[in-house]
Amino acid sequence: MKFKDLKKSSNTDWERLSTMEDKDIELSESPELDKDFFANATLRMPEAKKAVSLRLDPDVLEWYKTNGPGYQTRINAVLRMYMKAKTGSTSRTRTRRFLNKKRISKK
Repeated sequence: MKFKDLKKSSNTDWERLSTMEDKDIELSESPELDKDFFANATLRMPEAKKAVSLRLDPDVLEWYKTNGPGYQTRINAVLRMYMKAKTGSTSRTRTRRFLNKKRISKK
């Protein structure tokens, strides 16, 4: 979405926002993360994708590319939605690897 489109579709005061300084931002609902948070944090790594050779119609590929970076991710999302619709699945299959913080620190 382009910046000018955002101006048309929201009630945000973009001028005030662009001139706002960090000290003027209200953070009471978003406290700073402290040592306790990070002591219990778990690193989540995305599951590695598999490289495949896929034959697509040129106009289909071009359309995805003209919508900007991340076209392969969007194609994957569409294929995932189709898969879920066909299998009746409502939950996402596990696609992230969880790495224990202690396991990472040993390396």
